[in-house]
Amino acid sequence: MIYDVLIAGGGPVGLFLACELRLAGLSVLVLEQAKDPSSPLKRLPFGMRGLSAPTIEAFYRRGLLDDVAASKPMKDGSGDRSSSAAHWMHQARRPGGHFAGIQFCHDKIDASKWPYRLPTPAGTTMMVEMESLETILAARAEAMGAEIRRDFGVEGFDQSDDDVTVRAGGETFRGRWLVGCDGGRSIVRKAGGFAFVGTDPEFTGYSAEIELADPEKLRSSRHYTATGMYTYATPGTIAMVDFDGGIFHRTQPITLDHVQAVLRRISGTDVTVTALKLATTWTDRAYQATAYRRGRVLLAGDAAHIHSPLGGQGLNLGLGDAMNLGWKFAATLRGEAPERLLDTYFSERHPVGAQVLDWSRAQVALMRPSQSSRALEAVIRDLIDTRDGATYFAERVWGVSLRYDLGDINPLVGRSAPDFELADGTKLGDFLGTGKGLLLDFDARASLEAVAGRWGDRITYIASDVKDRLGLSALLVRPDGVVAWVGEAEPDFEAAAEAALRWFGTRLLPMS
Repeated sequence: MIYDVLIAGGGPVGLFLACELRLAGLSVLVLEQAKDPSSPLKRLPFGMRGLSAPTIEAFYRRGLLDDVAASKPMKDGSGDRSSSAAHWMHQARRPGGHFAGIQFCHDKIDASKWPYRLPTPAGTTMMVEMESLETILAARAEAMGAEIRRDFGVEGFDQSDDDVTVRAGGETFRGRWLVGCDGGRSIVRKAGGFAFVGTDPEFTGYSAEIELADPEKLRSSRHYTATGMYTYATPGTIAMVDFDGGIFHRTQPITLDHVQAVLRRISGTDVTVTALKLATTWTDRAYQATAYRRGRVLLAGDAAHIHSPLGGQGLNLGLGDAMNLGWKFAATLRGEAPERLLDTYFSERHPVGAQVLDWSRAQVALMRPSQSSRALEAVIRDLIDTRDGATYFAERVWGVSLRYDLGDINPLVGRSAPDFELADGTKLGDFLGTGKGLLLDFDARASLEAVAGRWGDRITYIASDVKDRLGLSALLVRPDGVVAWVGEAEPDFEAAAEAALRWFGTRLLPMS
Protein backbone atom coordinates (compact mmCIF):
# COMPACT_ATOMS: atom_id res chain seq x y z
CA MET A 1 0.00 0.00 0.00
CA ILE A 2 1.13 3.53 -0.76
CA TYR A 3 -0.09 6.03 1.83
CA ASP A 4 -0.69 9.65 0.94
CA VAL A 5 1.38 10.78 3.95
CA LEU A 6 3.71 8.98 6.34
CA ILE A 7 4.21 10.76 9.65
CA ALA A 8 7.25 9.98 11.77
CA GLY A 9 6.35 10.63 15.40
CA GLY A 10 3.17 10.00 17.35
CA GLY A 11 3.35 12.93 19.73
CA PRO A 12 0.79 15.76 19.77
CA VAL A 13 2.12 17.37 16.57
CA GLY A 14 2.15 14.18 14.51
CA LEU A 15 -1.26 13.12 15.82
CA PHE A 16 -2.88 16.51 15.21
CA LEU A 17 -1.43 16.58 11.69
CA ALA A 18 -2.88 13.11 11.12
CA CYS A 19 -6.30 14.43 12.16
CA GLU A 20 -6.01 17.35 9.75
CA LEU A 21 -5.04 15.09 6.86
CA ARG A 22 -7.83 12.61 7.57
CA LEU A 23 -10.28 15.52 7.63
CA ALA A 24 -9.39 15.91 3.95
CA GLY A 25 -9.74 12.18 3.28
CA LEU A 26 -6.05 11.43 2.83
CA SER A 27 -4.57 8.08 3.86
CA VAL A 28 -2.18 8.48 6.79
CA LEU A 29 0.23 6.21 8.65
CA VAL A 30 1.82 7.42 11.90
CA LEU A 31 5.05 5.64 12.89
CA GLU A 32 5.92 6.07 16.57
CA GLN A 33 9.14 4.86 18.19
CA ALA A 34 7.72 4.33 21.70
CA LYS A 35 5.92 1.07 22.35
CA ASP A 36 3.96 2.61 25.21
CA PRO A 37 3.05 6.30 24.94
CA SER A 38 2.66 6.60 28.73
CA SER A 39 5.42 8.26 30.74
CA PRO A 40 5.67 9.83 34.21
CA LEU A 41 7.23 12.88 32.53
CA LYS A 42 4.02 13.41 30.57
CA ARG A 43 1.96 13.57 33.77
CA LEU A 44 1.74 16.22 36.46
CA PRO A 45 3.67 18.04 37.62
CA PHE A 46 6.26 17.87 34.80
CA GLY A 47 3.78 17.00 32.07
CA MET A 48 1.68 20.12 32.53
CA ARG A 49 1.65 22.42 29.48
CA GLY A 50 0.00 25.71 28.73
CA LEU A 51 -2.02 26.04 25.54
CA SER A 52 -2.01 29.44 23.85
CA ALA A 53 -4.83 31.20 21.99
CA PRO A 54 -4.02 29.86 18.47
CA THR A 55 -3.93 26.28 19.77
CA ILE A 56 -7.17 26.63 21.73
CA GLU A 57 -8.84 28.19 18.69
CA ALA A 58 -7.62 25.33 16.49
CA PHE A 59 -9.08 22.75 18.88
CA TYR A 60 -12.33 24.71 19.11
CA ARG A 61 -12.71 24.93 15.34
CA ARG A 62 -12.03 21.22 14.92
CA GLY A 63 -14.41 20.11 17.66
CA LEU A 64 -11.69 19.01 20.09
CA LEU A 65 -11.95 21.75 22.70
CA ASP A 66 -14.56 20.13 24.94
CA ASP A 67 -12.51 16.94 25.26
CA VAL A 68 -9.32 18.86 25.96
CA ALA A 69 -11.02 21.15 28.48
CA ALA A 70 -12.52 18.16 30.28
CA SER A 71 -9.04 16.71 30.74
CA LYS A 72 -7.34 19.82 32.12
CA PRO A 73 -5.85 19.70 35.64
CA MET A 74 -8.14 20.58 38.53
CA LYS A 75 -7.55 23.62 40.66
CA ASP A 76 -5.54 23.46 43.81
CA GLY A 77 -7.37 22.73 47.02
CA SER A 78 -9.25 19.70 45.72
CA GLY A 79 -6.71 17.19 46.96
CA ASP A 80 -5.78 16.08 43.47
CA ARG A 81 -2.27 15.50 42.12
CA SER A 82 -2.06 18.89 40.41
CA SER A 83 -1.80 20.72 43.73
CA SER A 84 1.98 21.04 43.71
CA ALA A 85 1.91 22.56 40.24
CA ALA A 86 -0.82 25.09 40.99
CA HIS A 87 0.86 27.04 43.77
CA TRP A 88 -0.06 30.30 42.01
CA MET A 89 -3.67 29.76 43.11
CA HIS A 90 -2.64 31.00 46.56
CA GLN A 91 -1.57 34.38 45.17
CA ALA A 92 -3.65 37.52 45.66
CA ARG A 93 -3.43 38.44 41.95
CA ARG A 94 -4.12 36.02 39.12
CA PRO A 95 -1.03 35.55 36.93
CA GLY A 96 -1.48 35.41 33.18
CA GLY A 97 1.94 33.97 32.44
CA HIS A 98 5.57 34.86 32.86
CA PHE A 99 8.74 35.96 31.16
CA ALA A 100 11.82 34.29 32.67
CA GLY A 101 9.76 33.71 35.80
CA ILE A 102 8.60 37.33 36.07
CA GLN A 103 4.82 37.19 36.15
CA PHE A 104 2.34 39.45 34.43
CA CYS A 105 -1.15 39.57 35.91
CA HIS A 106 -4.65 39.68 34.45
CA ASP A 107 -5.59 42.87 36.28
CA LYS A 108 -3.02 44.81 34.23
CA ILE A 109 -3.89 43.40 30.79
CA ASP A 110 -5.81 45.70 28.44
CA ALA A 111 -7.78 43.41 26.11
CA SER A 112 -9.18 46.44 24.26
CA LYS A 113 -5.82 46.53 22.47
CA TRP A 114 -7.01 43.45 20.53
CA PRO A 115 -10.14 44.76 18.75
CA TYR A 116 -10.47 41.66 16.55
CA ARG A 117 -10.88 39.24 19.46
CA LEU A 118 -14.61 38.82 19.90
CA PRO A 119 -16.23 36.78 22.71
CA THR A 120 -15.59 33.09 22.01
CA PRO A 121 -15.60 29.70 23.74
CA ALA A 122 -11.91 29.58 22.87
CA GLY A 123 -10.03 31.43 25.60
CA THR A 124 -6.47 32.72 25.62
CA THR A 125 -4.88 30.13 27.93
CA MET A 126 -5.55 26.61 29.16
CA MET A 127 -3.54 24.05 31.10
CA VAL A 128 -3.38 20.46 29.90
CA GLU A 129 -1.48 17.32 30.77
CA MET A 130 0.65 16.00 27.91
CA GLU A 131 -0.42 12.40 28.37
CA SER A 132 -4.10 13.38 28.35
CA LEU A 133 -3.64 15.50 25.24
CA GLU A 134 -1.88 12.71 23.38
CA THR A 135 -4.62 10.26 24.36
CA ILE A 136 -7.31 12.61 23.04
CA LEU A 137 -5.51 13.26 19.76
CA ALA A 138 -4.67 9.59 19.21
CA ALA A 139 -8.31 8.61 19.78
CA ARG A 140 -9.50 11.28 17.35
CA ALA A 141 -6.92 10.33 14.70
CA GLU A 142 -7.83 6.63 14.87
CA ALA A 143 -11.56 7.38 14.88
CA MET A 144 -11.03 9.38 11.70
CA GLY A 145 -9.23 6.47 10.05
CA ALA A 146 -5.55 7.23 10.60
CA GLU A 147 -3.33 4.21 11.20
CA ILE A 148 -0.92 4.41 14.16
CA ARG A 149 1.90 1.88 14.61
CA ARG A 150 3.83 2.00 17.86
CA ASP A 151 7.27 0.48 18.42
CA PHE A 152 8.04 1.50 14.82
CA GLY A 153 10.76 4.12 15.08
CA VAL A 154 11.94 5.47 11.73
CA GLU A 155 15.44 4.24 10.92
CA GLY A 156 15.92 5.88 7.53
CA PHE A 157 14.28 6.52 4.18
CA ASP A 158 14.82 6.89 0.46
CA GLN A 159 12.89 9.28 -1.71
CA SER A 160 12.27 9.48 -5.45
CA ASP A 161 10.43 11.99 -7.59
CA ASP A 162 7.20 10.16 -6.87
CA ASP A 163 7.30 8.73 -3.35
CA VAL A 164 9.22 8.04 -0.13
CA THR A 165 10.18 4.59 1.20
CA VAL A 166 10.62 4.54 4.98
CA ARG A 167 12.36 1.87 7.04
CA ALA A 168 10.85 1.45 10.51
CA GLY A 169 10.57 -1.42 12.97
CA GLY A 170 12.19 -3.87 10.58
CA GLU A 171 9.64 -3.16 7.85
CA THR A 172 9.33 -0.77 4.92
CA PHE A 173 6.46 1.61 4.17
CA ARG A 174 5.75 3.74 1.12
CA GLY A 175 4.11 7.12 1.01
CA ARG A 176 3.73 9.95 -1.41
CA TRP A 177 5.12 12.29 1.28
CA LEU A 178 6.89 12.01 4.63
CA VAL A 179 6.61 14.47 7.51
CA GLY A 180 9.13 14.35 10.34
CA CYS A 181 7.37 15.08 13.63
CA ASP A 182 9.90 12.98 15.53
CA GLY A 183 11.24 15.53 17.99
CA GLY A 184 14.40 17.47 18.65
CA ARG A 185 16.69 14.54 17.79
CA SER A 186 14.74 13.86 14.60
CA ILE A 187 15.97 10.96 12.51
CA VAL A 188 14.02 12.33 9.55
CA ARG A 189 15.80 15.68 9.79
CA LYS A 190 19.23 14.07 10.04
CA ALA A 191 18.66 11.47 7.33
CA GLY A 192 17.10 14.10 5.08
CA GLY A 193 20.16 16.34 5.25
CA PHE A 194 18.33 19.37 6.65
CA ALA A 195 20.65 22.09 7.93
CA PHE A 196 20.00 22.81 11.61
CA VAL A 197 21.54 26.02 12.93
CA GLY A 198 21.34 28.16 16.04
CA THR A 199 22.91 28.80 19.42
CA ASP A 200 24.47 26.31 21.83
CA PRO A 201 23.26 25.92 25.42
CA GLU A 202 24.34 28.04 28.34
CA PHE A 203 22.81 25.89 31.06
CA THR A 204 21.57 22.51 32.16
CA GLY A 205 18.03 22.66 33.46
CA TYR A 206 16.68 20.11 35.95
CA SER A 207 13.14 19.05 36.77
CA ALA A 208 12.95 16.70 39.72
CA GLU A 209 10.52 15.19 42.19
CA ILE A 210 12.36 14.71 45.49
CA GLU A 211 11.96 14.21 49.21
CA LEU A 212 13.76 16.51 51.63
CA ALA A 213 14.86 15.98 55.19
CA ASP A 214 14.61 19.71 55.87
CA PRO A 215 12.21 21.37 53.36
CA GLU A 216 11.99 24.48 55.54
CA LYS A 217 15.47 25.46 54.27
CA LEU A 218 14.06 26.18 50.81
CA ARG A 219 11.79 29.10 49.99
CA SER A 220 8.78 28.36 47.81
CA SER A 221 8.35 29.89 44.36
CA ARG A 222 11.11 30.97 41.95
CA HIS A 223 14.41 32.48 43.03
CA TYR A 224 17.44 33.85 41.19
CA THR A 225 20.74 33.38 42.99
CA ALA A 226 24.39 34.17 42.46
CA THR A 227 24.89 30.79 40.78
CA GLY A 228 21.65 30.11 38.93
CA MET A 229 17.90 29.78 39.50
CA TYR A 230 15.61 27.40 41.31
CA THR A 231 11.86 26.98 41.73
CA TYR A 232 10.47 25.03 44.67
CA ALA A 233 6.88 23.90 45.16
CA THR A 234 5.95 21.86 48.21
CA PRO A 235 6.20 19.09 49.01
CA GLY A 236 9.09 18.25 46.67
CA THR A 237 8.90 19.61 43.12
CA ILE A 238 12.12 21.28 42.05
CA ALA A 239 13.23 23.04 38.86
CA MET A 240 16.81 24.33 38.63
CA VAL A 241 19.00 26.05 36.09
CA ASP A 242 22.75 25.52 36.35
CA PHE A 243 24.81 27.69 34.00
CA ASP A 244 27.35 25.00 33.13
CA GLY A 245 27.17 25.31 29.35
CA GLY A 246 24.74 22.41 29.19
CA ILE A 247 27.50 19.85 29.74
CA PHE A 248 25.48 17.60 32.04
CA HIS A 249 22.42 17.23 29.81
CA ARG A 250 22.11 13.59 28.68
CA THR A 251 25.79 12.87 29.36
CA GLN A 252 25.59 11.18 32.77
CA PRO A 253 23.04 9.43 34.98
CA ILE A 254 21.01 11.77 37.19
CA THR A 255 21.75 10.62 40.73
CA LEU A 256 20.49 11.75 44.11
CA ASP A 257 23.97 12.97 45.07
CA HIS A 258 24.27 15.04 41.90
CA VAL A 259 20.85 16.65 42.31
CA GLN A 260 21.64 17.46 45.94
CA ALA A 261 25.00 19.00 45.01
CA VAL A 262 23.47 21.21 42.32
CA LEU A 263 20.57 22.21 44.57
CA ARG A 264 22.89 23.16 47.42
CA ARG A 265 25.13 25.18 45.14
CA ILE A 266 22.29 27.08 43.50
CA SER A 267 20.12 27.62 46.59
CA GLY A 268 23.04 28.46 48.89
CA THR A 269 21.71 26.10 51.55
CA ASP A 270 22.83 22.78 52.99
CA VAL A 271 19.46 21.15 52.24
CA THR A 272 19.47 17.34 52.28
CA VAL A 273 17.76 15.25 49.60
CA THR A 274 16.61 11.92 51.03
CA ALA A 275 14.93 10.46 47.94
CA LEU A 276 14.99 11.10 44.19
CA LYS A 277 11.67 9.96 42.73
CA LEU A 278 11.91 11.34 39.19
CA ALA A 279 14.31 13.60 37.33
CA THR A 280 15.06 14.85 33.86
CA THR A 281 17.33 17.48 32.31
CA TRP A 282 16.91 20.05 29.55
CA THR A 283 18.87 22.93 28.05
CA ASP A 284 18.42 26.24 26.29
CA ARG A 285 19.92 25.03 23.00
CA ALA A 286 18.04 26.96 20.30
CA TYR A 287 18.26 25.55 16.78
CA GLN A 288 16.06 25.78 13.71
CA ALA A 289 16.05 24.07 10.33
CA THR A 290 16.96 26.43 7.49
CA ALA A 291 14.35 24.71 5.31
CA TYR A 292 11.19 22.84 6.27
CA ARG A 293 11.02 20.86 3.04
CA ARG A 294 13.45 18.86 0.94
CA GLY A 295 11.81 17.10 -1.97
CA ARG A 296 8.96 14.99 -0.60
CA VAL A 297 10.06 15.31 3.02
CA LEU A 298 8.89 18.00 5.43
CA LEU A 299 9.51 18.83 9.09
CA ALA A 300 7.15 20.02 11.81
CA GLY A 301 7.32 20.60 15.56
CA ASP A 302 10.56 20.00 17.44
CA ALA A 303 12.03 18.29 14.37
CA ALA A 304 12.02 21.75 12.76
CA HIS A 305 12.93 23.88 15.79
CA ILE A 306 14.11 23.38 19.35
CA HIS A 307 14.55 25.77 22.25
CA SER A 308 14.30 25.82 26.02
CA PRO A 309 10.90 25.07 27.59
CA LEU A 310 10.88 28.51 29.21
CA GLY A 311 7.45 30.02 28.78
CA GLY A 312 5.90 26.83 27.40
CA GLN A 313 5.98 27.84 23.73
CA GLY A 314 7.21 24.61 22.12
CA LEU A 315 4.01 22.56 22.09
CA ASN A 316 1.96 25.46 20.72
CA LEU A 317 4.55 26.18 18.06
CA GLY A 318 4.43 22.59 16.83
CA LEU A 319 0.62 22.37 16.84
CA GLY A 320 0.56 25.61 14.87
CA ASP A 321 2.84 23.98 12.30
CA ALA A 322 0.38 21.09 11.95
CA MET A 323 -2.64 23.38 11.55
CA ASN A 324 -0.85 25.44 8.90
CA LEU A 325 0.49 22.47 6.97
CA GLY A 326 -2.55 20.18 7.05
CA TRP A 327 -4.90 22.01 4.68
CA LYS A 328 -2.07 22.92 2.31
CA PHE A 329 -1.04 19.28 2.10
CA ALA A 330 -4.65 18.29 1.44
CA ALA A 331 -5.14 20.81 -1.37
CA THR A 332 -1.86 19.79 -2.96
CA LEU A 333 -2.33 16.03 -2.77
CA ARG A 334 -5.89 16.22 -4.07
CA GLY A 335 -4.64 18.18 -7.07
CA GLU A 336 -6.58 21.28 -6.11
CA ALA A 337 -3.53 23.50 -5.66
CA PRO A 338 -0.08 23.76 -7.20
CA GLU A 339 2.78 22.22 -5.25
CA ARG A 340 4.16 25.70 -4.57
CA LEU A 341 1.41 26.09 -1.99
CA LEU A 342 3.58 23.92 0.29
CA ASP A 343 6.28 26.59 0.08
CA THR A 344 4.01 28.95 2.00
CA TYR A 345 4.23 26.56 4.96
CA PHE A 346 7.87 27.54 5.35
CA SER A 347 7.41 31.23 4.53
CA GLU A 348 4.65 31.55 7.14
CA ARG A 349 5.87 29.25 9.91
CA HIS A 350 9.66 29.74 9.85
CA PRO A 351 9.43 33.41 10.98
CA VAL A 352 7.10 32.34 13.81
CA GLY A 353 9.60 29.72 14.93
CA ALA A 354 12.50 32.17 14.73
CA GLN A 355 10.59 34.63 16.89
CA VAL A 356 9.91 31.98 19.54
CA LEU A 357 13.60 31.01 19.60
CA ASP A 358 14.56 34.64 20.17
CA TRP A 359 11.91 34.92 22.89
CA SER A 360 13.56 31.96 24.61
CA ARG A 361 17.05 33.44 24.21
CA ALA A 362 15.89 36.74 25.71
CA GLN A 363 14.68 34.92 28.82
CA VAL A 364 18.01 33.14 29.17
CA ALA A 365 19.79 36.50 29.05
CA LEU A 366 17.61 37.68 31.93
CA MET A 367 18.32 34.54 33.97
CA ARG A 368 22.11 34.61 33.86
CA PRO A 369 23.71 34.81 37.31
CA SER A 370 25.28 38.24 36.78
CA GLN A 371 24.84 41.71 38.19
CA SER A 372 23.85 42.99 34.74
CA SER A 373 21.05 40.44 34.44
CA ARG A 374 19.74 41.29 37.90
CA ALA A 375 19.67 44.97 36.92
CA LEU A 376 17.82 44.09 33.73
CA GLU A 377 15.43 41.93 35.74
CA ALA A 378 14.50 44.95 37.88
CA VAL A 379 13.69 46.97 34.75
CA ILE A 380 11.53 44.18 33.30
CA ARG A 381 9.69 43.77 36.60
CA ASP A 382 8.76 47.44 36.54
CA LEU A 383 7.67 47.32 32.90
CA ILE A 384 5.68 44.09 33.17
CA ASP A 385 3.61 45.56 36.00
CA THR A 386 2.39 48.45 33.83
CA ARG A 387 -0.75 48.22 31.70
CA ASP A 388 1.12 48.50 28.42
CA GLY A 389 3.85 46.14 29.59
CA ALA A 390 1.53 43.40 30.81
CA THR A 391 -0.53 43.69 27.63
CA TYR A 392 2.57 43.34 25.46
CA PHE A 393 3.83 40.26 27.28
CA ALA A 394 0.36 38.73 27.29
CA GLU A 395 -0.11 39.10 23.56
CA ARG A 396 3.27 37.49 22.93
CA VAL A 397 2.90 34.64 25.42
CA TRP A 398 -0.75 34.00 24.59
CA GLY A 399 -0.14 34.20 20.84
CA VAL A 400 -2.82 36.81 20.14
CA SER A 401 -0.34 38.91 18.14
CA LEU A 402 0.25 36.12 15.60
CA ARG A 403 -0.16 37.38 12.03
CA TYR A 404 1.03 35.95 8.73
CA ASP A 405 2.22 38.34 6.02
CA LEU A 406 -0.31 37.77 3.24
CA GLY A 407 0.55 40.98 1.40
CA ASP A 408 -2.50 42.96 2.54
CA ILE A 409 -2.38 46.18 4.51
CA ASN A 410 -5.65 45.48 6.30
CA PRO A 411 -4.65 44.63 9.89
CA LEU A 412 -7.09 41.71 10.10
CA VAL A 413 -5.76 39.84 7.05
CA GLY A 414 -3.30 37.15 8.15
CA ARG A 415 -4.76 36.97 11.67
CA SER A 416 -7.04 34.43 13.26
CA ALA A 417 -10.63 35.10 12.23
CA PRO A 418 -12.81 36.79 14.87
CA ASP A 419 -15.47 34.43 16.22
CA PHE A 420 -18.41 36.37 14.78
CA GLU A 421 -21.81 35.60 16.26
CA LEU A 422 -24.35 35.10 13.48
CA ALA A 423 -27.99 36.20 13.54
CA ASP A 424 -29.16 32.72 14.58
CA GLY A 425 -26.74 32.62 17.53
CA THR A 426 -24.19 30.29 15.92
CA LYS A 427 -20.53 31.24 15.81
CA LEU A 428 -18.06 31.40 12.96
CA GLY A 429 -16.02 28.68 14.66
CA ASP A 430 -18.98 26.30 14.35
CA PHE A 431 -18.49 26.21 10.57
CA LEU A 432 -14.76 25.43 10.39
CA GLY A 433 -14.93 21.78 11.41
CA THR A 434 -15.05 20.54 7.82
CA GLY A 435 -11.57 21.73 6.90
CA LYS A 436 -12.96 23.89 4.09
CA GLY A 437 -12.51 27.61 3.53
CA LEU A 438 -15.33 29.94 4.55
CA LEU A 439 -16.86 33.01 2.93
CA LEU A 440 -19.03 34.97 5.39
CA ASP A 441 -21.25 37.50 3.60
CA PHE A 442 -22.95 39.86 6.04
CA ASP A 443 -25.32 41.30 3.40
CA ALA A 444 -26.38 38.10 1.58
CA ARG A 445 -25.49 39.30 -1.92
CA ALA A 446 -26.74 36.97 -4.65
CA SER A 447 -23.82 37.85 -6.91
CA LEU A 448 -21.31 36.95 -4.23
CA GLU A 449 -23.11 33.68 -3.55
CA ALA A 450 -22.92 32.83 -7.25
CA VAL A 451 -19.18 33.48 -7.35
CA ALA A 452 -18.62 31.41 -4.19
CA GLY A 453 -20.70 28.61 -5.67
CA ARG A 454 -18.01 27.91 -8.24
CA TRP A 455 -15.86 26.61 -5.42
CA GLY A 456 -18.69 25.15 -3.35
CA ASP A 457 -16.83 21.93 -2.67
CA ARG A 458 -13.92 23.85 -1.20
CA ILE A 459 -15.48 26.98 0.30
CA THR A 460 -18.51 27.17 2.58
CA TYR A 461 -20.68 30.20 1.80
CA ILE A 462 -22.68 31.69 4.68
CA ALA A 463 -25.03 34.63 4.23
CA SER A 464 -25.89 36.20 7.57
CA ASP A 465 -25.64 39.40 9.47
CA VAL A 466 -23.54 39.27 12.63
CA LYS A 467 -23.77 40.80 16.08
CA ASP A 468 -20.67 42.99 15.62
CA ARG A 469 -19.47 43.57 12.07
CA LEU A 470 -16.23 45.28 13.14
CA GLY A 471 -16.78 47.69 10.23
CA LEU A 472 -16.65 44.87 7.66
CA SER A 473 -19.06 43.63 5.02
CA ALA A 474 -17.62 40.17 4.36
CA LEU A 475 -14.54 38.07 4.94
CA LEU A 476 -12.84 35.05 3.42
CA VAL A 477 -11.30 32.57 5.89
CA ARG A 478 -8.75 29.89 5.07
CA PRO A 479 -9.32 26.31 6.22
CA ASP A 480 -6.95 26.93 9.14
CA GLY A 481 -9.06 29.84 10.41
CA VAL A 482 -6.78 32.60 9.11
CA VAL A 483 -8.39 35.60 7.39
CA ALA A 484 -7.38 35.70 3.71
CA TRP A 485 -9.45 38.74 2.66
CA VAL A 486 -11.88 41.23 4.19
CA GLY A 487 -14.59 43.18 2.43
CA GLU A 488 -15.33 46.68 3.60
CA ALA A 489 -18.19 48.98 2.62
CA GLU A 490 -16.82 50.45 -0.60
CA PRO A 491 -18.26 51.32 -4.03
CA ASP A 492 -16.39 48.55 -5.85
CA PHE A 493 -17.06 45.87 -3.24
CA GLU A 494 -18.55 43.34 -5.67
CA ALA A 495 -15.51 43.52 -7.94
CA ALA A 496 -13.13 43.31 -4.99
CA ALA A 497 -14.93 40.26 -3.59
CA GLU A 498 -14.93 38.48 -6.91
CA ALA A 499 -11.23 39.25 -7.39
CA ALA A 500 -10.46 37.89 -3.91
CA LEU A 501 -12.33 34.66 -4.58
CA ARG A 502 -10.68 34.30 -7.96
CA TRP A 503 -7.27 34.83 -6.37
CA PHE A 504 -8.07 32.33 -3.65
CA GLY A 505 -9.45 29.88 -6.16
CA THR A 506 -6.79 30.03 -8.85
CA ARG A 507 -3.76 30.38 -6.63
CA LEU A 508 -4.68 28.23 -3.67
CA LEU A 509 -7.73 26.16 -4.59
CA PRO A 510 -8.00 26.25 -8.40
CA MET A 511 -11.08 25.02 -10.18
CA SER A 512 -10.72 21.61 -11.81
